[in-house]
Amino acid sequence: MDESVFGIAHSELIAKEDMQQLFEHEELDIAVIHTYIWYMYDTLMRGTELCNQFNFIAASRINTTFITKNPTSVMNELVDRFMVAGDNTTPILYFLPFNSGNGGHWVLVAMDLSRLMVYYLDSIPGDWSKYPSMKKTVDKAILKFRSKKNYRNRKDITWVRVQCPQQNNSIDCGFFVLRFMRDIIALNRIDIPKMVWNNNLGFILILSDISSNLLLNHEYVLFS
Repeated sequence: MDESVFGIAHSELIAKEDMQQLFEHEELDIAVIHTYIWYMYDTLMRGTELCNQFNFIAASRINTTFITKNPTSVMNELVDRFMVAGDNTTPILYFLPFNSGNGGHWVLVAMDLSRLMVYYLDSIPGDWSKYPSMKKTVDKAILKFRSKKNYRNRKDITWVRVQCPQQNNSIDCGFFVLRFMRDIIALNRIDIPKMVWNNNLGFILILSDISSNLLLNHEYVLFS
């Protein structure tokens, strides 16, 4: 993947085991998450104004496991990603698919650095208080970035729990996170309202699009 996707050069190998997750509707791992992000960038964003409004952060670099081991290093990774994208004085959303660690639960964190807003999207009940180390790391990274740019912090960082469609099993969280990103990009919504989706039904019925898009667009899939 070229640097425009994650702000750094990034490669991903999709193995047969990863494709099995799509065929058999299993939990998604980082390789599939990243590949679908690449697909969204290529098909929805590349060459359009959307590239200046939405950015992605690689999930393989920022998750609970890494934060527990070295929170300062993870914070600096986030700051470096923010610095790549420019001044961030106009609204831009940074999408961070965040995993609770060791193949755990996926949530979506969307950050608007110019307005000091962080949106939290989760397909099961609860909010960011389940991941205090993640929230602390994100907050520190945003403030450090603004300090390096000599921007004044006019207010505290505001976290918003967006009302999302909810999964009805224990495996769909990765599919939901991908769909959250795709819908927000398609709607071009940098300021995410507390309720984007009216109900679960239409949302869940279209979750299969994620699998079919990857399977049918074979240029995004590499078999080992």
